[in-house]
Amino acid sequence: MFNPPNPEIYNRLVWKIVQQIPEGKVSAYGQIAAMIPPPQGVDADQYRRLGARWVGTAMNNTPSGWDIPWQRVINSQGEISLPRGSASADQQRGMLEREGVQFDGDGRVDFEVVGWDGPPTEWLKENNLLPPRSLKKRSAASGQMNLF
Repeated sequence: MFNPPNPEIYNRLVWKIVQQIPEGKVSAYGQIAAMIPPPQGVDADQYRRLGARWVGTAMNNTPSGWDIPWQRVINSQGEISLPRGSASADQQRGMLEREGVQFDGDGRVDFEVVGWDGPPTEWLKENNLLPPRSLKKRSAASGQMNLF
């Protein structure tokens, strides 16, 4: 199965989530996919393997003129997924930099600084979505940084 059972419904849900990402923050394809329960008829393991790719397809199909901050979705390595040096990649990076997102010398962002923690719990419940997994490596529960 290369596409969700109902791509239009899935894409609209992805775009609705992406609209929640605030300026200066980024999310990853897999983080967004993890908020969406597996579509009916899709095995959970299969969805874990395909969800990030489906989110990428949804982002690639974002309608122009809609208020969807597509530039705020990057890959799990903290990089822009478009080909480096392409006009589209340069556009995405420029848009993010204007929002205050900084890139290191390797073209990566620091999820500890700009990683999105997801929408409010109430919004997730209202939209029948799951809590996102964190993009940050530090333990949010302890409030302390892991030193070792």
